[in-house]
Amino acid sequence: MASKTSKSRNALGRGLGALLEDSSTNTPESLNNNPVGSMNEVRLDQIQVNPYQPRTHFDRKALEELADSIKVQGIIQPITVRRLSEDEFQLISGERRFQASKIAGLETIPAYVRTADDQQMLEMALIENIQRENLNAMEIALSYQRLLEECDLKQEQLGDRVGKNRTTVNNYLRLLRLPPDIQAGIRDKEISMGHARAIVNVDNIDQQLHIYKKIINEELSVRKVEQLVRDLMSSSSDKPSTEKKGSTQHRNYEVQQVQQKLSSHFGTRVGLRADGQFRGEIKIPFVSTEDLNRILEIINM
Repeated sequence: MASKTSKSRNALGRGLGALLEDSSTNTPESLNNNPVGSMNEVRLDQIQVNPYQPRTHFDRKALEELADSIKVQGIIQPITVRRLSEDEFQLISGERRFQASKIAGLETIPAYVRTADDQQMLEMALIENIQRENLNAMEIALSYQRLLEECDLKQEQLGDRVGKNRTTVNNYLRLLRLPPDIQAGIRDKEISMGHARAIVNVDNIDQQLHIYKKIINEELSVRKVEQLVRDLMSSSSDKPSTEKKGSTQHRNYEVQQVQQKLSSHFGTRVGLRADGQFRGEIKIPFVSTEDLNRILEIINM
């Protein structure tokens, strides 16, 4: 059993393409005869979105451009799904193609039908998405965290899976220590990964937010921010008292831990704000009706 699991994980490490084998295409009517391991034409209305999708934002204009291309060229790269029942499937990878195909008015889409349990599906979806070039740094960081926590991987194993060294993986994971406002700024490309790596070296969250706003308002370069952080860390006069600093850091750490758990639970970046009395708000973003329904199902509504 152990060797079988190892073999499966090694395949994932080579990317999702290593899991897919060339085969003939089957129509929706022939799915029952060839349910797994081949390429099929699957009805779009039979496919559920992937609850483990690590991407939280799909640009509407980009989707419409892809839809226009699909109308002319068709689907060049099939999506990947797993079978839930005789006429129900769940998306593993290819949500942009799936959403764009609906915009294009298609009724069916070519798809590889795979067998996968929930953990395998999560790992496949995360790794497939991480390998894309257009993910923002926060999406990558959250995907790394989910692979560590939900797929029970160590950082060395994670690096092997995604083809990155441990230092690179750790740099992304450190972004999750930043407060939600700065994480949103990284996601929205208001600041770069280099800016964020400098800010994360500052322990005090109020000071982190001050630097973040200064970067945006003054359009500071990464080098200037690094120098600003060095000056701040070397200056003892600007540091709060040990008692106040320790209390603030502990509270902010608790808030970040809750936020990360909520993000992992709902499969999307959950926003969480809390003041000193732990009064605040929770925001759960969704990108489509299907995504909203998925979230409602999680909270049993």
